[in-house]
Order: sequence, then structure tokens, then C-alpha cells
Amino acid sequence: MKTQIINILLICISLGALSCEKEYVKPVKINYKQQAIDANLMADEEIENFIAPYKSRIEGEMKKVLSYAPQSMFKSQGKYNTAIGNMMADAVLEEATPIFKKQQNLNIDAVLLNYGGIRAGISKGDISVRTAFDIMPFENEVVVVELTYESVQKMIRYLMKKKIAHPIAGIQLQLNHDYTFKKASINGEEIKLNDQKDKHFYIATSDYLLQGGDEMSFFEDNKNVYHLDYKLRNILIDYFEKKEQILATVEKRFTVSDSF
Repeated sequence: MKTQIINILLICISLGALSCEKEYVKPVKINYKQQAIDANLMADEEIENFIAPYKSRIEGEMKKVLSYAPQSMFKSQGKYNTAIGNMMADAVLEEATPIFKKQQNLNIDAVLLNYGGIRAGISKGDISVRTAFDIMPFENEVVVVELTYESVQKMIRYLMKKKIAHPIAGIQLQLNHDYTFKKASINGEEIKLNDQKDKHFYIATSDYLLQGGDEMSFFEDNKNVYHLDYKLRNILIDYFEKKEQILATVEKRFTVSDSF
């Protein structure tokens, strides 16, 4: 059969015949057997031996200690703000800003990530490479989105509506006890919901949210998008490696007044 195929290919090449595009081998029958994946499925020793050195190297790399957490941090520990969320947003701001500055000679005004993107917490003790993979197992990358004043207003309204502890940095939002708007700022500049200004802001987020993930459609209404080629997970790894200890706290970046 192989000889026949080779001969057909040689004839097609030598004659330049377009009709030879129809000369192909078509299977007439496919046999298969369903294999259940359960405790009875035996490992293939040859494959196991082949991947063993790679597996050992990866496991060793994942165990590498980067920093230390004096206290545990979980996203369930706050209603509007969490220590782990603040830490993640701060990490993006700290690590991505110099890259954005070098690439575009611009500064990042604020960071907005999503609460659901925090896939694990940090337990008290050593922080390893595996910790970063547990928190952010996805391949999401950081992007910087240029938003108009109007789009930033939409972002503030979104946060007001959701009332979720999304990781934020450079954003201050205060609501009244009845969840009506009280005050907001981006990188220290006050944002008023009814104003119109010819002002743009640079917000760092993930490529997932850029595409409207978690209903953040305001990111799609942008002036420009800058790709930093920097994974969120790698930002965490670099951030952890630079810090002897991770001392994140539940800063009040999003607050709701409890007084009438």
C-alpha cells in the first residue's frame, strides 16, 4: 500500500495533474474499543519511565519556595475587599507598570481583576511556585485597556451593581448605606458619574475580562488595548520572589457606609 501511495504521488508531481487531488486513501472500516478510565486501568510502564525525569523536574520546580505568608489569605474573608484580592491587584500594578512605562511611556492608573478568577487561597507558611499555579491555573495575560471617562463611569456603576470583592488597586469607591453612589476616584482623581470629561485612563486587567468576561462589557468599549505578553501567574511568581513576606491586608478600597 505504501508503494502504491508513493507511486501515485510521483505520478502527480511529474505530470502536474490537478486531477490527482482526488487520489487519496480512504479508510473503509474503523475498529475501536471503549476503555473505561477507572481503578482497573493499569499504567503503561514504558510511558511512566519516559516521563519520570520530566515529572521529577517539574515537581521540584513547583516546590521552590518564593516567599512566606505570616497569615492565611482566602477570598471568603471579606465582603467588599479581601487581602488576597488586594495583593493580586497590587502585584499587577507593581510588576506591570514598569513594563507598560517602557513600552508606551505611560503609567497604569488602576487595576481591576475578577473575584471568580481567584481559584485558591494562601495558607500561612511558605509560598511556592505551586501556590501561584493554584491561585491562577489559567493562561490569562495582563492587558492594559485605555478607557474614556464615560467607560470608567460604566466601570464604577458595574462595581456598584455587583457589590463583589473584585481585586482592585488604584480605585477607591464609597457607597452610601443604601448602596447609592457617594464618592469614587481613579489614581487619586475624583470620578463623578454625571460629568463629561475628555479624559482617558489606563486600566490593567486580564485578557479574559477584556473580552467581556464576568459581564465587564465596558472593557470592550475602549480606545486602545496594549498587550504586555505577561501572564498573571508569572506576575504572581515574580511578585512573590521579590518579597520576603507577603503582608497583604484588607484595605478599604470599596466601602459601604453603615450609618444613615
